[in-house]
Amino acid sequence: MSFLTEIWAFFRERKKYWLVPIFLMIALLGGLVVYTQGSAVTPLIYTLF
Repeated sequence: MSFLTEIWAFFRERKKYWLVPIFLMIALLGGLVVYTQGSAVTPLIYTLF
């Protein structure tokens, strides 16, 4: 959890708020890949990318 607080402190200090949506999308896509690993939805995910 300290990693997230350090990242947020970096965003606030450097005024890099535009990076927040990029990190959120990367985290969501990573979670989607982990969640669908070994399931029937996997071929659908691969066709999207």
